[in-house]
Amino acid sequence: MRVVYNSFQGRFSDNPRALYERLRDLPGTEHVWLLDLPHAAAFPDDVETVSIDRPEARAVLESADLVIAGTHTEVEWRKPEGARYLQTWHGTPLKRVHRDVLWAPPGRLDRLDLDIARWDVLLSPNPVSTPRLRQAFGFEKEVWETGYPRNDLLLSPEADRVRTDVRRACGVPEDVTVVLYAPTWRDDEGYGGSTSIPMRLDLPALVSRLDGSGRPHMVLARGHNLVTGRLQTPRGPGVVDVSWHRDIRELYLAADVLVTDYSSVMFDFSLTGKPMVFYAYDLGRYRDQIRGFYFDLLPDAPGPVVADADALAEALLRVEDDKERYAERYARFRATYGALEDGRATQRVLERLGLA
Repeated sequence: MRVVYNSFQGRFSDNPRALYERLRDLPGTEHVWLLDLPHAAAFPDDVETVSIDRPEARAVLESADLVIAGTHTEVEWRKPEGARYLQTWHGTPLKRVHRDVLWAPPGRLDRLDLDIARWDVLLSPNPVSTPRLRQAFGFEKEVWETGYPRNDLLLSPEADRVRTDVRRACGVPEDVTVVLYAPTWRDDEGYGGSTSIPMRLDLPALVSRLDGSGRPHMVLARGHNLVTGRLQTPRGPGVVDVSWHRDIRELYLAADVLVTDYSSVMFDFSLTGKPMVFYAYDLGRYRDQIRGFYFDLLPDAPGPVVADADALAEALLRVEDDKERYAERYARFRATYGALEDGRATQRVLERLGLA
């Protein structure tokens, strides 16, 4: 059996990676990954890859018995008769997706519909997301509510080791508080054609402000995969650009607190129990003009929502004091969106595929 994997248009990450790591030693299987060449260094040396931008990608997909993808596979290909296509998707949606979005470039959704038509099964991370994903994709085939395989690591005995390894690789001393800054992308910027997108936060100034409290801090800055290489991360002491780190779940473990805006990272990070702050400087515009939301973030956010850099610094400085204030909301958020996350999602998916 040949299994072909695609994660974020050619990265070694996410749900496909978690499933691969369980399937790679299964007798009678061979495994091929679609590769985005700038991310080649993130793939282990023993992983077979094919560039997603070359004609060979189509040939590999058309030779597959099983395709596992975490997003749309934007390659022109024809699914072989008898092959299966498992679409894991890549996050609980706060932001509207596909046909539910407020705006998309002309023709883009029609092109993506060609890939959706190939899907046989769609994973859902929780019961709340299932009807939203079905509606957005117009998907009438099987949806498996399993939780996300990628999140098993967050709840595994390996979590502490991964935390230590990633912090060491990022040069983080033991006594430093690590802030993971992981904003989502803005559709108007991402599709705007600009080769340079400004980050709307002065990270060195933030670190300086936080260090003034007497406890050293570092910011790990993670740009969204759709703007990697274009999002300009401000450089300075205490700031590390981790946009090219292969898998964000490892960064969740390395971090002590998450700063995000409307990204689905909030749902996965909640499994760690660590605090979150929401830097929502363009909340009204994003909600009402750019993308749209499935629910109101303000009453549900499991941490403070702030609109400017000063308020963000203040929220981070009192994050430990705010734990009790947000404890009930945090627990409700995790119960709503993480009820299926018990460290066994990978096993459930493989059992449904008949490969456990």
